[in-house]
Amino acid sequence: MKANLGKLPPAVLESLVFSRLGVTDDRVLVGPSIGEDAAIIDLGNNRILAIHVDPITEAVERIGWLSVHVASNDVAVRGVKPSWFLSTILLPSRDVEALDSITKQMDAALREVGGMIIGGHTEISPGIEKPIVVMTALGIGLKDELILTRGARPGDLVLMTKATGLEGTAIIASDFRVKLLELGVSQSIIEEAVRCFNDVSVVREALTLAKTRTPTSMHDPTEGGLLNGLLEVAMASGCVMTIYEDKVPIRASTKIICESLDLDPLKLISSGALIATIKPDLIDVALNSLKNIGVSFSIIGEVVDRGVPRVLLHRVNGEIEEISRYVRDEISKLWSNIVN
Repeated sequence: MKANLGKLPPAVLESLVFSRLGVTDDRVLVGPSIGEDAAIIDLGNNRILAIHVDPITEAVERIGWLSVHVASNDVAVRGVKPSWFLSTILLPSRDVEALDSITKQMDAALREVGGMIIGGHTEISPGIEKPIVVMTALGIGLKDELILTRGARPGDLVLMTKATGLEGTAIIASDFRVKLLELGVSQSIIEEAVRCFNDVSVVREALTLAKTRTPTSMHDPTEGGLLNGLLEVAMASGCVMTIYEDKVPIRASTKIICESLDLDPLKLISSGALIATIKPDLIDVALNSLKNIGVSFSIIGEVVDRGVPRVLLHRVNGEIEEISRYVRDEISKLWSNIVN
């Protein structure tokens, strides 16, 4: 069976990956599953180890910087500070300048999150056309403060921080700059879009919300954008969500770039936007905590029911779009068009 670029369908993962995990270890509290951002290992004495690995395959210019922040996000949404990192850097040719740029970016990002590279692997790899960085992040937290993706419950409000498509906007502006200029997108909009890289981390808001103990679940929407992120929460929690497109914050640069390339910003890789489900009676506590650290937010919908996991998206044109399977990330479409 052939699949499109990007995330594999859950059925394929269940059949060919999740069923082949080797020997069961009772210390593994959370292993491979749809929507869960990090593996959780029980260290005893109320301590847990959170571990996440992520490849950066859809970016070139800021790949080293992104690799640290994207992996960090998936540990932080568990309520755990990312502290240690393992990097795998695959280069298409013996390009010392590219390696120099990647590792400088990684060092800068690590200093921002307060983390350290403790090992990894670097090589020249045949068969790849652009650099790939695979980053593993680890952190130690408290078991009784752990937050999972699977905790969303009917009645919860769906909160998101910042805006949708931030990572995708910055990647497109960096890696498709010439194409955007040809389509009439102004240099100032492109520069504004590139600055979205500065907002890709959700570590600060995730750890801040976790301390309030208001989220029933948290999740970092990456490939497939906000819609895939919401669907993963629904799948992990076994619930139905209603989401209102007109409540989803979208920056002007994202709108302009997506319109020029005929892309859907809700399906654009979205690191930087944290998804959290919050009990209604605790929403003011959650919102005040975000206000105190200067992070923007919007309540974009609610968890409405148990049932077949899906997202009911109320589009601004009045249509209701049902999302019950993974959507393809819009950047994957751009890269596949180039390859083909």
